Amino acid sequence: MRIKNLLLTLVTLVILSLGLMSCSSKIDDYANTTPRFELDKYFNGQLSAHGMIQDRSGKVLRRFSVAMVGSWQGNKGTLEEDFVYDDGEKQRRVWQIEKTADGHYTGTAGDVVVPATGQTQGYALNWRYTLAVPVEGKVWHINFNDWMYQLDEKRVLNRAEMTKFGFKVGEVTLWIERKE
Repeated sequence: MRIKNLLLTLVTLVILSLGLMSCSSKIDDYANTTPRFELDKYFNGQLSAHGMIQDRSGKVLRRFSVAMVGSWQGNKGTLEEDFVYDDGEKQRRVWQIEKTADGHYTGTAGDVVVPATGQTQGYALNWRYTLAVPVEGKVWHINFNDWMYQLDEKRVLNRAEMTKFGFKVGEVTLWIERKE
């Protein structure tokens, strides 16, 4: 009887998860929106950002700021990110980004274990990747479903859902501004 109840619960959870995933937005939902988000134009020059990391219940775990510098040559770009967390920890990530086709991008960095792949449509970018994240002396491979929305020429709002084994473990929210 216990095994039967456990299997029924497991099947119900899988069906609910699939139903929730089907409600997710798709990049094509933004095809007719403006301004058109082009990474090689937006992430070119100096930018600054402020953000937070939340656990799966929404509790803020950390806050941070980021100084960014982007540069592009043709279809290849570099985005240098220098993070400063509210507890004083500093972290650096250097992305190598390539525009592979109209609106399609790939990206890698030293702590990215599965390269980012994604696409822009209208004012939105969605890309997915796996990041090596240190957690209590261990390194977890966390999957990111990263959405960026260009609000205007200077501002982008970034939200990323973090999952492990298909379950949400947290979210990152980031406000990015171009410096003039």
